[in-house]
This record gives sequence, C-alpha cells and structure tokens, in this order.
Amino acid sequence: MTAPSWNALLRDQLAWHWTNQLRDRLHGLTDDEYFWEPAPGCWSVRPRGTGIAPVQAGSGAMTIDFASPVPDPPPFTTIAWRLGHVIVGVLAMRNAAHFGRASTDYQSFSYGATAAEALAQLDAEYATWLAGVESLGEAGLARPCGQAEGPLAEYPLAALVLHINRELIHHLAEVCLLRDLYLHTHQEAS
Repeated sequence: MTAPSWNALLRDQLAWHWTNQLRDRLHGLTDDEYFWEPAPGCWSVRPRGTGIAPVQAGSGAMTIDFASPVPDPPPFTTIAWRLGHVIVGVLAMRNAAHFGRASTDYQSFSYGATAAEALAQLDAEYATWLAGVESLGEAGLARPCGQAEGPLAEYPLAALVLHINRELIHHLAEVCLLRDLYLHTHQEAS
C-alpha cells in the first residue's frame, strides 16, 4: 500500500467541503442577503463614510467595520462582513505571505460593493490558496510558517493549512446559515 500524500489529504479536506457542501450554497447570493443586518448594530461592509464601528478599513468605495480590541460582546456581523473577513483575513493575507499574491491587509483591500464581486474575490483567493498549498509538496508542509503567522511562526505550514481549513469551513458555514435565516424570515406570504 502506498503511503498517503499529506499534501493531497489536506487539500482534499477543504476541496471536498468547498465542492460538496459550500460553493453551491453561495450560488445566487443577492445584494439584499449580502448586506442584510439581522440584528441591531451589525458590523458590515459599507459605502465609505457610513461605517458604524470605531474603524472603517478599505481602500476602495467600500469599507469594513471593526475595532481593536473587539468589543465584548462582539457585534453581530453580516454576510458581507463575514465574506470580507474570509477573503482578506483568512485567505488574501496568507496568499500574500506564502504564495506570491500582492501584499494586502484589511486597510488596503478593495471590498466588493456587490455580492457577485465578493464571490468573485472569494473564488480567486480560494483558487490561489489551493494552488499554493499544492505547490508546497510534502517537504513544504514541514517548513516553519514564519513571522507572518505570529504565534504559529515556529509551527509547520501544515498547521497553518489545517487552521485555514477550519476557518473557511467555520465562517462559510455561518454564511450559509445566515442565508437560511434570511430565506425563512423574508418569505412572501402564500
């Protein structure tokens, strides 16, 4: 029996979830859903100058609400905010640190003004991440994460891949749940 490829196993864990449980659930995301605020005081992605949080970050026409430190309890966040976090904080910054993507962060990113733009950004960053992980091969997974990963600096890149898989599965499941909630609270009376 051939020993399993850890690189393939790590990629397959995320790719299976993306293909079988996630991406189709995001198909048809509307702008109304993307910006829907299911609770008062939600953090979101908003037109520049209309943010409600202490910090509004972004380089384009849209900014994302946040604060440091995060208030306790943290504000509820919209689909737009959650996608912005996944696109930038989970994927794009890691793609920049490890896989040759142009440098970016919450302040310099240009957030999607529509659901379609955000999903296109998500698809692009996901593809870059998956290709980057594949490019590591087996040996690259054992390499230390480096200073870009702060407390994970000395951990092998495999630990970062597991962390990103967990983050994507977690946050994108939240997005799917919010879509379900939107559907069930915005149904037209029969």
